[in-house]
Amino acid sequence: MPWDPQKYNQFKRIRYQPFFDLMHLIVERNLKTCVDIGCGTGEQTNILSENFSSATFLGIDASEEMLAGSKQFESEKLAFRLSSIEAFAASGSRWDLIFSNAALQWADDHSTLFPALISKLNGGGQFAVQMPVQHENLLNKLLMNLAREKPFVDFLQGWKRTSPVLSIDKYAQIMFRGGLEEIQIIQKVYPIIAGDAMQLYDFIAGTALIPYLEKLSATAQVIFREEFKKRISDAFGDFPAIYAFKRLLLYGRKK
Repeated sequence: MPWDPQKYNQFKRIRYQPFFDLMHLIVERNLKTCVDIGCGTGEQTNILSENFSSATFLGIDASEEMLAGSKQFESEKLAFRLSSIEAFAASGSRWDLIFSNAALQWADDHSTLFPALISKLNGGGQFAVQMPVQHENLLNKLLMNLAREKPFVDFLQGWKRTSPVLSIDKYAQIMFRGGLEEIQIIQKVYPIIAGDAMQLYDFIAGTALIPYLEKLSATAQVIFREEFKKRISDAFGDFPAIYAFKRLLLYGRKK
C-alpha cells in the first residue's frame, strides 16, 4: 500500500513543529554537504536548503509517491533521490549534516543503523534526528494491542510491527561512542487537540497504520479500521480530547 501525501499532509502543522525545533539545533558554520533522510515530498528539505543557503542538500526517500512532488523544489543546491534508509547507510558517502525528521523509526536495528549513519559524518559534522516515541504513544499502543487479538492476529498471520526506537540511554551511548559531542537529547510532548475520534484515527492512518493494512484483505481492512476507530473513541472518552504525542529529538556534532 503506497504512502498517501495528501493523507500525510492533512496534519502538516502538527508534523512541522518538531521539524522546526530540530532545525533550530543546527549550526550553519562549515555546513556544505547535507542530506535529509526520509525527505517525503521534499517540502521540508527545501526549507532546510533556504535556511542554510551556503550548503547543498540531497533528499532521499523510499516512496516514489512521496517523492513525486519534490521536483518542484529541485535546484543547483537541492536534489532528490529514491533510496532506502538502509541502502544510504551502507553507501560510502560523507556529509557535514545528516538530518532526519520522523523517518528513522521505519528502519530496523537502530543499534546497528545509528552507528553506521554517524560514521558517515565528516569532522565537525552534525547529526540531527527526530522520531516519535512509539512505545509510549497511546495510539501506537492501541494499534499494537489490536493486532495481537483475534480475529486480527489470524488475519495478520501473527505479524506485528515492533518499533525499533530505543531508550534515551541507549541513544546517548551510541552517540557518545560514535564520537559526537555537544549532545542534546530531548523528549518533548506535542499535544494534539482532537474534536473527535476520527481526527485521531486520520492522524495515525497516514503513518503507523499503513503496514498493517498492507497485510490485510479488503474485507479484513474494513473490520480492522472500524474496530480501531472504536478503540480510539473508548480510550479517549469525551471529546474534545488531548493526545499527548511524544517525540524524541537527537543532536550531536562529530569531533
